Amino acid sequence: MTKTYHFIGIKGSGMSALALMLHQMGHHVQGSDVEKYYFTQRGLEQAGIKILPFDEKNLQADVEVIAGNAFRPNNNIEIAYADANGISYKRYHEFLGTFMRDFVSMGVAGAHGKTSTTGMLAHVLSNITDTSYLIGDGTGRGSANAKYFVFEADEYERHFMPYHPEYSIITNIDFDHPDYFTSLEDVFNAFNDYAKQVSKGLFVYGEDKELRRVTANAPIYYYGFKEGNDFIAHDLLCSTTGSSFKVSFRGQELGEFKIPSFGRHNIMNATAVIGLLYTAGFDLNLVREHLVTFGGVKRRFTEKVVNGTTIIDDFAHHPTEIIATLDAARQKYPSKEIVAIFQPHTFTRTIALLDEFAEALNQADAVYLAQIYGSAREVDHGDVKVEDLAEKIIKKAEIITVDNVSPLLEHPNAVYVFMGAGDIQTYEYSFERLLSNLTSNVQ
Repeated sequence: MTKTYHFIGIKGSGMSALALMLHQMGHHVQGSDVEKYYFTQRGLEQAGIKILPFDEKNLQADVEVIAGNAFRPNNNIEIAYADANGISYKRYHEFLGTFMRDFVSMGVAGAHGKTSTTGMLAHVLSNITDTSYLIGDGTGRGSANAKYFVFEADEYERHFMPYHPEYSIITNIDFDHPDYFTSLEDVFNAFNDYAKQVSKGLFVYGEDKELRRVTANAPIYYYGFKEGNDFIAHDLLCSTTGSSFKVSFRGQELGEFKIPSFGRHNIMNATAVIGLLYTAGFDLNLVREHLVTFGGVKRRFTEKVVNGTTIIDDFAHHPTEIIATLDAARQKYPSKEIVAIFQPHTFTRTIALLDEFAEALNQADAVYLAQIYGSAREVDHGDVKVEDLAEKIIKKAEIITVDNVSPLLEHPNAVYVFMGAGDIQTYEYSFERLLSNLTSNVQ
């Protein structure tokens, strides 16, 4: 293994996770990026992985180049040099498609829930047997002896098309990424093409009418709550400490399972994991044992308490995800007021789903909105403002700024749910500082 992998844009969440995984498997790894500090570089530095400034000299003859999707010849000196001098490189997803051929690979795709489900599958399987994995929250683990590889399959720009896994879960099909996909049918076609590349078993949520249309070259197993599915979750018990449920497979009882997480969507994620691992031949007693210890993934219903006030941080940036997150908050905190603080992510998504966002946010007891977070890939911001969303919400929706989050203090018995995929955490940190200052002023 004398070859060195060179990552152009190594601080990206997917890139840093892949770099760490390859390093842990015994490969030589280095990378280049901007000087600005990103939280992802901490793990790279702790592992002793060299992070260099962008420079043509980084592309030596003995390196295999992996390039981040954000970098192009017009904005990166190394990509421009590689193109001009015939130096080949692969994008993240292209490399992954080749890499996974050496393993029994298990993918998780879907418009929503794929990071949480990938994390759950990776946690359970790696506790049963040697497993390498890549999760969309920037977490990666590599093992030189691993037989299995668990990964998240991202549909954006059809990045999952180089992947040909043995097994895959698809959690749902929904219209999102309107800056790329033209319609729900366009999204369906992408997932349907991916589904045809699965070779041994495809596990799909059977109560999603789009997923019922999917065709595949491998056996399709449907999971859900209702009759007519192959794997059925039933006898649900949802409490303030988590969820328990039983699973049956085509009339055969597989037993009771418990998860320390909240919301019906997490029961479905777990049922998909149970179905896949049961079909792949794993001991369900071991699956049962390790589901109980799954602590979740980054920025998916992440909780903290600041001076007695509960704050939930979640990546939810689509109406379906907002509903699921608020449902989970109600399960865990049934006697609290649920206050939603939401930042719309991208102007194209906000325009396309304005009514759906309003309907989803009405599930909260009170709503606060941050300014729309625009994406660097959006050329046209369109004719939409956060005020347009506020007007459509039945409950009074107030717009806040990072500098003034004090209106949030109007709720003495509340749980605060911060949601978004942009910089919503800056609002969250501002609120945490406010809470801390209030306490110190009282003292």
